Amino acid sequence: RVVKMARPTKWNKALEVTAWGYVNGGWKDEGHTIPSVVGLCSVICRSRSIVYDWAKDENKSFSDILDVCNEQQHLTLLNGSLSNELNANISKLVLGKHGYHDKAEVDNKSTDGSMTPTRITRTVIDPAADES
Repeated sequence: RVVKMARPTKWNKALEVTAWGYVNGGWKDEGHTIPSVVGLCSVICRSRSIVYDWAKDENKSFSDILDVCNEQQHLTLLNGSLSNELNANISKLVLGKHGYHDKAEVDNKSTDGSMTPTRITRTVIDPAADES
């Protein structure tokens, strides 16, 4: 019988402290424009799949770390976009991940009825019918 064993994790408390440092402002020290999971992975030298696996483990606080990273990203994008410090198109793209969508709705009906279509009635008179 073959027993599959997972590779040992390279998680340790020092790595977690580094991750918390990144999401709590260290991303600026790293020269990152916004905090991101990719940036975090770069700093702690781990892949996204590993970090997301760690986030599922209740014994590690990576779920909280990823939540704070996303919240910091959201706030940084909003503030940077509103102050014109960040590129609006890129901000709009990333803010889509946070539930924002650029959507235009066209309302073909007016609430006051002023745009209601006018019904045109035509009466056709058959000249042959008048001769009888």
